[in-house]
Amino acid sequence: MDRRSFLLGTSTLALSQLLFGCGGNKQTQLKVQLLKGSIPGQVVNQFQKGLQQRVQLKFAPVERIQDLFHQLQNWQQKPKTSDEQGWSRFIPFRQSQKAADTDLVTLGDYWLQAAIQQKLIQPLQEVQGNQLKQWSALDERWKQLVTRNDQGILDTQGKVWGAPYRWGSTVIVYNRDKLQKLGWTPKDWSDLWRDGMQQRISLLNQPREVIGLVLKKLGKSYNTDNLDQVPNLEKELQILNQQVKFYSSNNYLEPLIMEDTWLAVGWSSDVLPILGRYPQLAAVIPQSGTAIWADLWVRPAGITKDTLSDQWIDFCWQPSTAKQISVLTKTNSPISTNIAASDIQEPLWSLLESDRKVFDKSEFLLPLPPSAIKQYESLFAKIKV
Repeated sequence: MDRRSFLLGTSTLALSQLLFGCGGNKQTQLKVQLLKGSIPGQVVNQFQKGLQQRVQLKFAPVERIQDLFHQLQNWQQKPKTSDEQGWSRFIPFRQSQKAADTDLVTLGDYWLQAAIQQKLIQPLQEVQGNQLKQWSALDERWKQLVTRNDQGILDTQGKVWGAPYRWGSTVIVYNRDKLQKLGWTPKDWSDLWRDGMQQRISLLNQPREVIGLVLKKLGKSYNTDNLDQVPNLEKELQILNQQVKFYSSNNYLEPLIMEDTWLAVGWSSDVLPILGRYPQLAAVIPQSGTAIWADLWVRPAGITKDTLSDQWIDFCWQPSTAKQISVLTKTNSPISTNIAASDIQEPLWSLLESDRKVFDKSEFLLPLPPSAIKQYESLFAKIKV
């Protein structure tokens, strides 16, 4: 299990069945490869009904973001990269068959720099362009995330390389009964160091996530590029490690459900779908801020730009559509959606309508220099011994 594939929920249709239109090779087509479970089937249906022309929609679901990234590489006939072990959020890539060219592909924000540098994708628009009519509806933070130069570095004078359509965060999920007996419930990262939690916690097996939460506790950034300059970092990590029963990015929820652990740090896209099924579990976004991620639409290199794919992106950014995506896939939206408590189960509402102050303190995990990545990996390996 990774943050993208756990318990997708009954409200999201199996998009492998979403092949609309019939007959005729000359019929206009929109071909999309997307992360499985990230777009509800109802949304695709509504998009088709609103089109002026007859269109064949081909939406092909793919299990993991890494599969989609490697598919982009395959189309450009570039060799696979190992990602230098700098980020192993996803399990090893399972080779997929080459497919026909596709108009749009889902990509995670972490992969955006590599996709730009390797020339796997092309800009959606110039930053001052107006092809995407709903672009102005995005908060400046989302515009900044996807506006980059040709090296994939954030640049306000750059081009728009991706269109965020949903996002999530790293959260604390816990057994409310066990922790209430200890007389507290978690509010922030510092609670992971509390007495009574030794060997009761599971953390993600990710250097950036684990070291990042400690940096956040110390008032630093997730994207700190020189760990040697952070006082007490290794000491805090060593103390935290004594609280940890195991590290896993795949199997951290099952032990929590079985009460082998009492608290876990995990990705909201894994956690939110199960809260309604297991009332003993609750989740919280740490008040000092957390790591956030986004799923984006990108356009593969070599694909002819067309208005239909722009229409799809704009459709995803319409408030009513954005709200549907958020509620049905249990993720946050980059568009203001005004989700009400009546729209969704209460345990999820407080997480989806996250505190703006907390959001402002949260950070995307931006790519770091190779030297910094080695620091993270080395320190993470050291404290786990």
